[in-house]
Amino acid sequence: MSDDVYFTPASESHKKIEKAKARELRNSVWWKQVLVKGICYHCEQRFKATDLTMDHLIPIARGGKSDKKNCVPSCKDCNTKKGYKTRAELAMEELNLKDNKS
Repeated sequence: MSDDVYFTPASESHKKIEKAKARELRNSVWWKQVLVKGICYHCEQRFKATDLTMDHLIPIARGGKSDKKNCVPSCKDCNTKKGYKTRAELAMEELNLKDNKS
């Protein structure tokens, strides 16, 4: 994580439990059906199922859960860009970039 983290990270035990749940969820029929659609939640581009990763909308590091409500398919670029951020933080960054270009 970078030095500009403005949250208290989740406990190591929470991270361990939720990562184990994520591994189970990846093997579920539900997740396989999500992947077959081949669409990245963030950029809405089409990808092969093997090129999509599981992204937690509320990151595990911030207390997020590994469940159907919080997990979405994401291309590797979008997932890397998002990191530990929320969608709101990403939107604010995009607004700041646009403002700085003006």
